[in-house]
Amino acid sequence: QVQLVESGGGLVQAGESVKLSCVASGRSFSTSAMGWFRQAPGKERDLVSVIRWDSRSTYYTDSVKGRFTTSRDNAKNTAYLQMDRLKPEDTAVYYCAVAADYGLPRGISSYRYWGQGTQVTVSS
Repeated sequence: QVQLVESGGGLVQAGESVKLSCVASGRSFSTSAMGWFRQAPGKERDLVSVIRWDSRSTYYTDSVKGRFTTSRDNAKNTAYLQMDRLKPEDTAVYYCAVAADYGLPRGISSYRYWGQGTQVTVSS
């Protein structure tokens, strides 16, 4: 059974940092892109970042460019999202997801497996 488990969320103040982890189990995802999404209350789930299967390329939505960094360790079947200089508007439930392909898919329908989400709350 495939399972993704996020961790690292919590309550922080604006300007602080948080690092999220996503551990996958049940099969190897070393040849799949991994994405991070977030969903704020009353809003749709939006793409935050994507990392290619070999880490050679990444994508970030405009609002987090220069503040967030995604990485992965295929040997550990784990992806990370380092979030720096957090803002109150970054408050959301953050989800990791594994794509059905190895590139930089941006559509939510491209992602096959999802974690349960971890809450990140940024206070002003």
